[in-house]
Amino acid sequence: MAQETARHAPTAPATPARALLPLILPALVVGVTASLLLLLVSGVAEQLQDVLWGDLPDALGVGRYSVFWMMVVLTATGVAVGLVVWKVPGHAGPDPATTGLDAPVLPVGVLPGLTLAAVLMLAGGPSLGPENPIIAVNVGLAFWIGHRLLPRLPGRVWPMLAEAATIGALFGTPVAAALVISEALAGRPAKGALWDNVFAPLVAAAAGALTTDLVAHPTFDLGLPPLGRPDGGDLLAALVIASAAALLGMGAVRVFPYVHGAFGRLRHPMLMLPAGGVVLGMLGALGGHLTLFKGLDEVEELAADPDGWTAGEFATMTVVKLAALVVAASCGFRGGRIFPAVFVGAAFGLTAHALVSGVHPSVGAAAGVLGVLLAITRHGWLSLFTAAVMVASPTIITLLCFASLPAWLLVTGRPQMQLRADGTPVG
Repeated sequence: MAQETARHAPTAPATPARALLPLILPALVVGVTASLLLLLVSGVAEQLQDVLWGDLPDALGVGRYSVFWMMVVLTATGVAVGLVVWKVPGHAGPDPATTGLDAPVLPVGVLPGLTLAAVLMLAGGPSLGPENPIIAVNVGLAFWIGHRLLPRLPGRVWPMLAEAATIGALFGTPVAAALVISEALAGRPAKGALWDNVFAPLVAAAAGALTTDLVAHPTFDLGLPPLGRPDGGDLLAALVIASAAALLGMGAVRVFPYVHGAFGRLRHPMLMLPAGGVVLGMLGALGGHLTLFKGLDEVEELAADPDGWTAGEFATMTVVKLAALVVAASCGFRGGRIFPAVFVGAAFGLTAHALVSGVHPSVGAAAGVLGVLLAITRHGWLSLFTAAVMVASPTIITLLCFASLPAWLLVTGRPQMQLRADGTPVG
């Protein structure tokens, strides 16, 4: 009976090639443009970061990462971003606590302020990544320009192309974008075959990734000791660490609405953001300079010497970075939560390695990243992919697939680190 039902089940109609071919050129253009904009914003932010955290403290004769300077720069960053949110047209977009990777199409007048707020945030040290604002900017530009140049294309095409292109550019590979899009399509009614739906976004993602690879040569490999043939101990470690990391991430998700509400009671961006900067400065003083910024360069420094810190130091950085992520995302800084969550997960996994020497650092870091990302993003494929590319070992994927199962059971059906407009968590 089941076989008979399967034979007669309706199949999605195939999309003819003539409907897909006109999408290739727009997808290529969006992909290259999205990558170049990401690289431009990141490059400007890095130059400003060098001034704020290098040239300026050196000229003043103060320590680059002294407690005094961290308090000054993070508070000043809060003031600067607060001014942008308050005074610049569009107020730098919606409350960042309410946004995720699936960005809304913002009016074009909002995009300059959002871009400026993102650059200031990236340079100033708050624990957020570039992904959410850059995706929103690329989506807005692609829709605005594409809708005018090619009005016959459906409007929904442009946001999809821009989102895929930016994700491909961020990770340096179109695989991440394909996984995110496939996951999103799984919850929607089928309109054509899967590959028909991902064809144009995959072109955009590949173009974005290739452009980033050619210009910036990014890598997510942490350079941890290679993992050989895994054994039962590695599997047990991956299962335990991923589940524990998911619980840690869920703790942050749990307090997120309350921290957001506390800052929201200040009501004005010139109070919320400077107050957030002060708190972030104190957290930076507690956790050290590695707990600042988006976290990718800093996690590479951790991984370069996995035995260079004690379990207590790794644990402190884990907790401080997670707290800084919650505060930065709650008080109004424009940024994403994926990249700092990677630092939290890797530091958590290296804490396990420092506590139990039998835990391989590659297994600990990858499993920690997997668990924290599952809790914070609820993107299963993206979490699995990100954790896997951190370790240059094909055998890690099998361990992570097993580890994702209990971790997913812990997070599924629960809130994620994103809020609705009324402040309630998105389920």
